[in-house]
Amino acid sequence: MDLKTYLIVLPGVFLAGLIDSIGGGGGLISIPAYLMAGLPPHLAIGTNKLSAGFGTMLSTWRFYREGLMDLKLALPSIVCAFIGSALGSRLSMLVAEGILEKVMYVILPIAAIAVMNKDAFSDRSASEELPRKKIVIISCIAALLIGCYDGFYGPGTGSFLIIAFTVLGKMDVTHANAQAKAINVTTNITSMAVFLIGGQVILPLGIAAAALNMLGNYIGSSLAIKNGAKITRPVIIIVLVLLFINVITGV
Repeated sequence: MDLKTYLIVLPGVFLAGLIDSIGGGGGLISIPAYLMAGLPPHLAIGTNKLSAGFGTMLSTWRFYREGLMDLKLALPSIVCAFIGSALGSRLSMLVAEGILEKVMYVILPIAAIAVMNKDAFSDRSASEELPRKKIVIISCIAALLIGCYDGFYGPGTGSFLIIAFTVLGKMDVTHANAQAKAINVTTNITSMAVFLIGGQVILPLGIAAAALNMLGNYIGSSLAIKNGAKITRPVIIIVLVLLFINVITGV
């Protein structure tokens, strides 16, 4: 690893942490940064799991410290996400990638419409929330399905979780973000452990990147907690555009 590698990767992972903590989808920025620096795909993904894992942990802790995370709701959602991720990983070995690309052409416009609808994607008062039982059921179903997507493909998982919790679960945007972080941090730590055990992480680069990613997450989570839908909606739109470009170009 030379200085050029760090100069390419570190700004990218900082921006990725900033974006991810607000609206998810940080991997759409950080992984291309690692690839641009010349890392092979497996090392790029593995090293990114290290930096993103620590960044998401910090962001999750900040949401929890602010009292925005409902652990009783998060725990069953995490279990469902794990099951979905396992199914998605298995499915990815059986289904051609081209099929998923066709599905994404349908999913992305629907997600964009949901985010653009201010009535559906907004900061709500407590009186607008669904009954507790319905929120739990919707959150678990969303975590299962999006977890399956995460295991199959992955990019933009955090953004899709926020959209699902907000639009379908009628949750406040900031609380929806906190619930998404609870799922993301668990899957990220698990993936990070797998890549570390498999020797697919460049530790010096990953540790330096983790520091910058944590800084980005710290700043981004502060903005998300303070501004809610005002900042989360435009960031998710940016993530959806990046994901659409990723699907079209295959980058």
